[in-house]
Amino acid sequence: MSDAVSFQSVSRCYGDVKAVDDVTLSIEEGEFFALLGPSGSGKTTSLRLIAGFEQPSFGDIRLFGESVSGIPPYQRQINTVFQDYALFPHLNVIDNVAYGLMIAGVGKSERYREAESVLEMVKLQGFSDRRPAALSGGQRQRVALARALVNKPRVLLLDEPLGALDLKLREQMQEELKSLQRQLGITFVLVTHDQSEALSMADRIAVFSEGRAMQVDSPEGIYRRPASRFVADFVGSSNVLPPQFVERLSGQPRWASLRPESVNLVNEGGLRATVTGRSFLGVMTKLSLNVEGYALSLLAPSSSALPEEGMQVRVNWQPTDLHLMEAK
Repeated sequence: MSDAVSFQSVSRCYGDVKAVDDVTLSIEEGEFFALLGPSGSGKTTSLRLIAGFEQPSFGDIRLFGESVSGIPPYQRQINTVFQDYALFPHLNVIDNVAYGLMIAGVGKSERYREAESVLEMVKLQGFSDRRPAALSGGQRQRVALARALVNKPRVLLLDEPLGALDLKLREQMQEELKSLQRQLGITFVLVTHDQSEALSMADRIAVFSEGRAMQVDSPEGIYRRPASRFVADFVGSSNVLPPQFVERLSGQPRWASLRPESVNLVNEGGLRATVTGRSFLGVMTKLSLNVEGYALSLLAPSSSALPEEGMQVRVNWQPTDLHLMEAK
């Protein structure tokens, strides 16, 4: 499979600040790819570089094998769905969706036919005559998506597209976006700061921090085998254990990640621990532990018999669940 997008030692500088710092990565054609990181990490700037809204200070960006240095956004086979949707309030739904086709010179009957087809795809048939103000947040998001798809882009960029939605609707739209991407087979590139969103939707994820791509891997690889302390801390919940403790456990003075669900309460053996806190999370309960002077978290089913705060317990885990990492 060929690359839809590739960054080759790309940097984007604003004075002395490197918003993107020497990033090299490839996004495969037909892949659902996520750029994940906190605010200011470089993920949105990377998306803008792909779109052509920004130009790299150094390095090269290629789309389907061709360098796009200096090529403006409208000459790239790319469309973007923005977080605020950027709909025209004075136009109804079908005119919002068909706007790009109108600019391209497509006749009215043909562009309306194309727009209606895409509206059906995003489950908005029957909404053509409504104005954006009469739509819910989820419906406006679908209109923005339809407007981007009607131009038949080879790459669709999604800039925090679900950030304005409530939790239930956001989870529903995650499933719909993933299903739509599979149906269309085009490359989706998602920018998000939401770890669960990236883990549930993407085929692969690039985790960004301070302008750098810290790790590029599958969701499972990012979660189970974080390359650094930052990735372990940022993606999901993890016990990040210092070298002096890890050396006692594994013989290697390395930082390590141990996911809370991998820690088990046992009747004998293992390590002695004191329960220092208990948090009910619904299906699961989190126990905060002091293990020989080190803080550790454990997740266990809330339906099981669990110790109370202050009680002495024993814990263990499988050696393979202790993942050794680099320092940063």
